[in-house]
Amino acid sequence: MVASSSWRRTLGNVRSFVGNSLGGLRGGSNLASWAVAGTLAYFLWVKPSRDLKKQQEERAALAAASDRYAYVEKRKPIPDPQETGLIYGKRSGTKSSDN
Repeated sequence: MVASSSWRRTLGNVRSFVGNSLGGLRGGSNLASWAVAGTLAYFLWVKPSRDLKKQQEERAALAAASDRYAYVEKRKPIPDPQETGLIYGKRSGTKSSDN
């Protein structure tokens, strides 16, 4: 009997802690307040930031498309772990070390 009352007390303490951390409201009023807060947060913070990001992407795409003569790299450079820099064509020569 002692063990069952212990976990019940613990469960009750957790429920009261969660209820108090949510503002002490219970039932429908709690749900309604969270819905209002979530809606306000979406329209005041989330939606404007998404719209701004979308506008910036559209401007960048328009600017990139308007410049027909911009240089575009069509091949990927080959990484060279032995020497500094990147190789774009054939190697000019191999270095041999004398031991």
